[in-house]
Parts: sequence; structure tokens; C-alpha cells
Amino acid sequence: MGPMPNNRDDAVDEFVSVLSFDSAGLIPAIAQQVGTGEVLMLAWMNADAVRETMRTGRATYWSRSRGELWRKGD
Repeated sequence: MGPMPNNRDDAVDEFVSVLSFDSAGLIPAIAQQVGTGEVLMLAWMNADAVRETMRTGRATYWSRSRGELWRKGD
């Protein structure tokens, strides 16, 4: 990682830049129950999903079947 970013967007972009996305541009994302650590689901994120999650504080995933961002419950 380089020097500290100047603003929040730069910090998010810096974080995203060090993630290891697969050849489809995705990373696995595990949702867990806070108290127990129980795995609730495995989903996928692309860079936009990671940025949206960090921007809003609400987990956003990439739907491989629909080809769009989604949130559980929407």
C-alpha cells in the first residue's frame, strides 16, 4: 500500500486495489451471524459491490445470474 489517501473515496479505492479478484472480477463474501460466527451465506462481490458496501455500510453483492448489484432482502 502507498501513502495514506486524502479522502474517503481514495481510501476505498486503495482498499479495493489490494483485493485479489478472480478472472471474472469477483471475490467470495461470507455473511456470518455476529454472536455465533455461524455462516449464513456465501455470495460474490465485484469492485462496485465492495465500494457500495463501504459507502453505505450495508452489504451489497454481485448477482452472477442477473448481472447486477443486489442486497439481501431487496
